[in-house]
Amino acid sequence: MKLDFVRFKRLFIRALKLRCPECGDGPIYASLIRVRDHCPVCGLVFQREQGYFIGAIYINIIATESLLFASLILSLLIAPGAGAGLYNVLLILAIVLPVLFFRHSRALWLCIDHFFDPPKGSSEY
Repeated sequence: MKLDFVRFKRLFIRALKLRCPECGDGPIYASLIRVRDHCPVCGLVFQREQGYFIGAIYINIIATESLLFASLILSLLIAPGAGAGLYNVLLILAIVLPVLFFRHSRALWLCIDHFFDPPKGSSEY
């Protein structure tokens, strides 16, 4: 299987904009946290089977843990004696980052799925 980086970039940008991976126009979310059942523009189904967004949880965990680890290493290199203040900031980040990244992790999961398994008749083929 040949990876099409131009197509992947286009899908990634659509995910960052929280737009449909198929058409790029329809919004993925109907409200702050509710994913639409389908795209209002092209009809692509967003809500598949139950448990579909488990991959989004993995994306969110990997992104959060990577940012926390990078922050810890960077802060230890810059200010090795930071102590408890550093751990308090990292604890707050560990709580806030997954919440802030929630919507984008779902959009990224939709786009990754669309990249590797586009629906039949997709214009992305």
